[in-house]
Amino acid sequence: MSPELERCSRNLLICEKSNFRDERARYDIHVSKHFFNYKLSMVIPECASLPACIAGVIQTFSSYYRVRDLPVYKFLQEDILQKVVKKGHFYALSYNTRIDEDNTIAFLPSGHLIMSVNKDTYEQLGLEGKPSQYTHRKVQRYVVNVDLTDKSMTPGAKTYQRLITSLKEWVPLKSDFLISMKMTAEDDGGALQTLLSQYSFEEYRPTLQTHTLKETPCPSLHSSNLHGDEKSCDAHRFLEWLGAVSMDISCNNEASSFLSTYVCPEPWSLMSQGLLCTVTGFLIPEDIHSLLLELRHYFDQPKFTSWLSITVHGFADSPVSWGMTEHGFLKGGENFYNFVCFENQDYWLHMATGSHDGCPP
Repeated sequence: MSPELERCSRNLLICEKSNFRDERARYDIHVSKHFFNYKLSMVIPECASLPACIAGVIQTFSSYYRVRDLPVYKFLQEDILQKVVKKGHFYALSYNTRIDEDNTIAFLPSGHLIMSVNKDTYEQLGLEGKPSQYTHRKVQRYVVNVDLTDKSMTPGAKTYQRLITSLKEWVPLKSDFLISMKMTAEDDGGALQTLLSQYSFEEYRPTLQTHTLKETPCPSLHSSNLHGDEKSCDAHRFLEWLGAVSMDISCNNEASSFLSTYVCPEPWSLMSQGLLCTVTGFLIPEDIHSLLLELRHYFDQPKFTSWLSITVHGFADSPVSWGMTEHGFLKGGENFYNFVCFENQDYWLHMATGSHDGCPP
């Protein structure tokens, strides 16, 4: 095996257990703060087809846009700033930019502009920032964080005008962007549509795919036992199994297989059938939260399984992971979370990042 493959980079995995009905549960915060997601996967044991109620929620997921060569300063023009960016529920992420090499930009629903830029760009911008946490001995990258909701960012103010001049004249940054916005009753999206109409763009819908699992070894789980015992698989080994199932890797450790020697962790039982459902696109937290609420109701009627799972993957090249925590790439750019939802409303929550990330909340 290649020495590079043998050297696995450090990663961080947090596991916690709670109940959806517990007033102290923070599951909704963990979902809402993970802003930029490109894929979610659900595993539902002993299920042959996607229930109509769950499919219906997925059909309501927000559309998103890919806009080409959009100057960053356009987001800061008064009409867009006031009617779109500062309204909340607005997400924009530079597309096909590499967090460890290129200038990457994100607009958060909190009204913050985050720019992770190289040293040359930072010095030309003339804006206040800080060195990236994930840099060499000699600083090569900087992170600029601008709170666009601050009163100093009111159009016409000196600080606001400096930001416009910096991004329009000194360093006219532009990029392809992925954009999504959760519309409210008060907003018809007219200002955003006006901006998009000035550039080349395409509108997309999240893509749904399903795959049936047949005669698959499946770990035994008990909601009360996060650490596992002779009757229940522990949370860490279960997460490994989920990864194998999602990648269609055999869990049988068959002698004829030259690709994998992975075996399902014990204790396990044979799952006669199951459903793997994958949604890809630019997925925003509000839609994922709606889906999670629907999954909680899956057990309102008796089922042949006591649990189901949903895993949400963040963009590898997003400048943030949770909230405004800086995200780096290193070897994989991992940042994801997983819920295991049990019939008694208990849940397990996994939150995982690579070594170039801050600790999840």
